[in-house]
Amino acid sequence: MSNTNSSRNRAAFSGRIGYVLAAAGSAIGLGNIWRFPYLAARYGGGMFLLVYIILTVTFGYTLIIAETSLGRMTKRGPIGAFRRLGAGRTLMAGGWINAIVPMLIVPYYSVIGGWVLKYLVAYLTQSAQVISSDDYFSLFISDSRSVVLYFVIFSAIVFAVILAGVQKGIEQLSKILMPILLILAVFVAVYSMTRPGALAGVKYFLIPDFSHFSWMSVVAAMGQMFYSLSIAMGILYTYGSYLNRDVDIDKSTGQLEFFDTGVAILAGLMIIPSVFSFFNGDISKLHAGPSLTFITLPQVFVSMKGGTIVAIAFFTMFLLAALTSAISLMETSINTLEDELHLSRPKCALVMCLVMGVLGISSSLGYGAWSNVKILGMAILDFFDFLTNSIMMPVAALATCFLVIRKVGLEKIDEEVEASSQNFRRKKLFHFFIKYLAPAFILLILISSILNAFGIISI
Repeated sequence: MSNTNSSRNRAAFSGRIGYVLAAAGSAIGLGNIWRFPYLAARYGGGMFLLVYIILTVTFGYTLIIAETSLGRMTKRGPIGAFRRLGAGRTLMAGGWINAIVPMLIVPYYSVIGGWVLKYLVAYLTQSAQVISSDDYFSLFISDSRSVVLYFVIFSAIVFAVILAGVQKGIEQLSKILMPILLILAVFVAVYSMTRPGALAGVKYFLIPDFSHFSWMSVVAAMGQMFYSLSIAMGILYTYGSYLNRDVDIDKSTGQLEFFDTGVAILAGLMIIPSVFSFFNGDISKLHAGPSLTFITLPQVFVSMKGGTIVAIAFFTMFLLAALTSAISLMETSINTLEDELHLSRPKCALVMCLVMGVLGISSSLGYGAWSNVKILGMAILDFFDFLTNSIMMPVAALATCFLVIRKVGLEKIDEEVEASSQNFRRKKLFHFFIKYLAPAFILLILISSILNAFGIISI
């Protein structure tokens, strides 16, 4: 590779398309497929969608530009970037948090990826009637042996791609999987929208009703945008460090926004109309994440003509989304270990294998053999989800804002973007958000998420 990282050659994407597809694969994951539809249903459908889009092209754009530019500028992951840019001891903690977040997320994320794999295998080998029974999901996640097995299989696939490298592994797989994912998403969405009674769900999801607007809709949309765009996970620093100087950061960010929002809309159209149709417009059926995907949707699929085929397409698409996101999380983790420990890629993969074994198996057992183990009243998987998404990610994003404002300066970010972009189209918006609104929004997410976790408010 052409980009050198002191003692070793640094990996690089072959170009803008490779980067955009890999970054989109990271962004398009479990958050888009199950979290977005149930939040949209809870917070006003079209009104939530409108707020989400506005936040994505302002707040989301700002943080994507910042993290990607800092990564390319320094040719380092988050820790190296913060260090090279002169972060002091306090601010340096933000670099470490950015790096640690993916290491904590990928184990429990891979557990859920194993759940998705299990359901795909089930639809290929079992009766849809059996899978749609009320206790099928609870019996599966309480069967520790089965849950651990599917976690291991899912993780093995992720490691196989990672060991193949950036261009031959991540980029090549993204170029194959992302088009397949989009085709399957369109197929399921079209099928869902053509069910009897589904049109009411389409209207609810796509047409804003301003009477449904609330401040909590804004808070929830901010949290979702934060989660689904891979912000504050170290991923964009790492992928930015793989970018050559001729890749247009501004244009790539716009394409990433388009991919992410497009798949979120497709996810809503896959799920909301079909549930509206099956449950006669009962929005409450859409309000729960895991049970929506693994309990409610199987009940919808079994009622459809050709529902098994639709279910296979849906869970194949869902599995591809989970894999691309898990691969990005793992790549970021391994890149950090390579940079900081100066070990070979296989050795860093072995370290992450140990981390995955400890944290992933613990999360797998949290609903079965270790169901009595609670942390702050939460199951092990739920606790890691709360710790990373509600506390560490907002803190990491806040640190990025302070790094840009206090250490790097807006002018250097402008220079980095304009070095390869013909037009930094939203430069003024970027300046305003990174200095003022982004820090305020992040603090709002942090405080509201913590209050929600302890039942003081409901999001």
